[in-house]
Amino acid sequence: MEYTRFEKARIIGARALQLAYGAPPLIKVPAGVDDPLVLAEIEFEEDAIPIIVLRNK
Repeated sequence: MEYTRFEKARIIGARALQLAYGAPPLIKVPAGVDDPLVLAEIEFEEDAIPIIVLRNK
């Protein structure tokens, strides 16, 4: 699915908040990555975040 920049920002931001509060990462954490925002961006690029976007038609 193609996301708008607003949807992408919301998904990454929500996931980064989850990671900051101690949620387990959904991917193997690369060496040297300790920032939740960076990790959330990597998870987004690997399509590992289980967040669904519902759009009205």
